[in-house]
Amino acid sequence: MNPIVEVNSLEKSFGDKKVVKEVSFDVKEGEILCLLGPNGAGKSTTINILCGILGYDAGEMKYKGKNINSCLTDFKKHLGVVPQDLAIYEDLSAAQNVRFFASLYGLKGKELEKSVSKALDFVGLLEKRVDKAKTFSGGMKRRLNIACAIAHEPELLIMDEPTVGIDPQSRNHILSSIKKLSQHGMTILYTTHYMEEVEEISTRILIMDNGTVIAEGTKESLKEDIFDERQFILELEEDNNLNIDDFYKIEGIKKIEKKEQQLIITTLKNIENLDKIIALVIASKSKILNLFCRTASLENVFLRLTGKSLRD
Repeated sequence: MNPIVEVNSLEKSFGDKKVVKEVSFDVKEGEILCLLGPNGAGKSTTINILCGILGYDAGEMKYKGKNINSCLTDFKKHLGVVPQDLAIYEDLSAAQNVRFFASLYGLKGKELEKSVSKALDFVGLLEKRVDKAKTFSGGMKRRLNIACAIAHEPELLIMDEPTVGIDPQSRNHILSSIKKLSQHGMTILYTTHYMEEVEEISTRILIMDNGTVIAEGTKESLKEDIFDERQFILELEEDNNLNIDDFYKIEGIKKIEKKEQQLIITTLKNIENLDKIIALVIASKSKILNLFCRTASLENVFLRLTGKSLRD
């Protein structure tokens, strides 16, 4: 995939405090790039710079290979933004809101009305088109916010925590919509504080902390790169003759935990030793009721990299 946006050595300070430090990354065509980081990591500042809301002190940003400053009008024409704070007019109807924002991109007449209906239908609000936004629930307002951002069919959609404070049904609808937009060729840069969303929609992940990019990759590659361990959990019917010390004789095993009828074995993931573990359990005349493998989660990756909980 070709990059639609490239950010190189971006820097931004507020007074004496540098909040974005030598940040470099790209956003590839058609992908869903999830930008993660604890509060104060610099991700919101980076997003605001990319949207043109903030200036920057150093670095370069490119849109399809051209410096964004030299093609700013063209870049903004193909950009859609779903801000963290709702950007809708409460006293206008759903259709009036979408119509207003779509008209800012030059849409008019039949093309405008078609785009309004298409956007509202996409977010599930077509039947509410004449209702005022102030009558909507929080989830409906979030969906209207998205409709306003996609009516002009942007190439790049930036979504800054679009599911904050909404019900599970609206969240599921929004996540499904995001995947559909990506399947139709739209490129999405997405920030969130919900790791399960990243697991569901991301094609690639960028992690920032203290104003710098500290890791990037797919969720699979990040888990693979950061952790060299896996866990086998064995549920046993009985383990009276099981000698825990015997397991440490098996290559790769680092830790054994016994919790009631569960045996939790932490082992190096690049060493295949499950057959030896099972053979040892069978030799002790213990019956295995269930066995599963636990691998690292994105939350584990985040904690290992930043030392913070994502919701700090």
